[in-house]
Amino acid sequence: MSDAPHVAQISFFLDRTGRSPTQLLKAWTTLVDVAEATHRAGLRVSVVQACTETTTLDLEGVQYHFAPFGTAATAPSGEALLYELLRQLRPDVLHVHGLAFPRDVRRLVALAPAVPIVLQDHADKPPRIWRRALWRGGLAVADGLAFCARDQARPFADAGLLGLHTHLYEIPESTSRFVPGDHEEARRLTGIVGDPAVLWVGHLDPNKDPLTVLDGISAASRALRGLRLYCCFGTAPLLRSVQDRISADPHLRDRVRLLGRVPHDTVELLMRAADLFVLGSHREGSGYSLIEALACGLPPVVTDIPSFRSLTGGGAVGRLYPCDDPLALCEALHSIAGRMDAALRASVRAHFDRELSSRALGVKLRALYHDVLERRRRVGTSADQPGVRPASPTISGIIARSPAESPGSAHNT
Repeated sequence: MSDAPHVAQISFFLDRTGRSPTQLLKAWTTLVDVAEATHRAGLRVSVVQACTETTTLDLEGVQYHFAPFGTAATAPSGEALLYELLRQLRPDVLHVHGLAFPRDVRRLVALAPAVPIVLQDHADKPPRIWRRALWRGGLAVADGLAFCARDQARPFADAGLLGLHTHLYEIPESTSRFVPGDHEEARRLTGIVGDPAVLWVGHLDPNKDPLTVLDGISAASRALRGLRLYCCFGTAPLLRSVQDRISADPHLRDRVRLLGRVPHDTVELLMRAADLFVLGSHREGSGYSLIEALACGLPPVVTDIPSFRSLTGGGAVGRLYPCDDPLALCEALHSIAGRMDAALRASVRAHFDRELSSRALGVKLRALYHDVLERRRRVGTSADQPGVRPASPTISGIIARSPAESPGSAHNT
């Protein structure tokens, strides 16, 4: 392990609620899951998180460093703190969570000019036109950009934010610790009924589009008489519209239960108890609830958007339907309802194990890090010149890594 590359996974995002570092590690499961996946793939990893408190925590072989830098800094000393921390850690690769910190990324270049930088998208959007020059400069110094799905880079390219030879990687944002369980026992514990029982886990907002899903459920219920829909949600700006839609439709009144916010472990039980998972999202950086459903072996019926296509293997598991199309959702529900059995659930979980498990994510991240390090080695001494970023070799487009094609993956088959 001592000779393995050392990765510093850096987040400039500041928690505005002021939670302690211990509370953040419990709340931000993705931060922990990505770090542990990297560690288990045989790399050294340190997490560097912006925070108003300064502390270091050790968890499952990963060191988490919390310090007031970036937007968390209350004085110019914040940059000095980050420099000193990087000097002590001596990382081989910097992995920055988020694309929306161009100034901070440029400062990282000044602090560690010889260390390659990877930026990972987390549902970021291209900025307004007057901020694009700043973003262009921040993205230009990166040795690679990671997206859940290759098509998610297109809006950034269309906005002129990506260079011709920008290196892009297809990497899921996270994984899940959920596991399949006894279907009937989960139904007994949760009270879920239905044939099929369909589960929604997502906010009730225009992007998730619950109204289109309700229209599709209503249409499907004409043939699927036993269909029931259960909705877990957090924020709910469309709650009144959803309630009105349900109460106005006799095909929905007795079929839809709005569960609201439920504990995370209850979500796992609900996914074990349900037969199908549904979402109507128009845009997602990844789709954490979809990843969790796949981890539980729950077949998905979700919109045909880039991240969902990537997570489902292009619809290899479950069904994809066009956004804003309740009839297509209805048809998708009909087509998969007749195939629901233990073998289908097993195939969904097998897909998760291959592509989205902690092990699979670690393999993909390891391939990414080795690739950027190898490219740095190939450009020679330019990486050693302070303040100079080496030019990328003439390779445009996407580098998509999967366990089967990643360097070093033979050790994980």
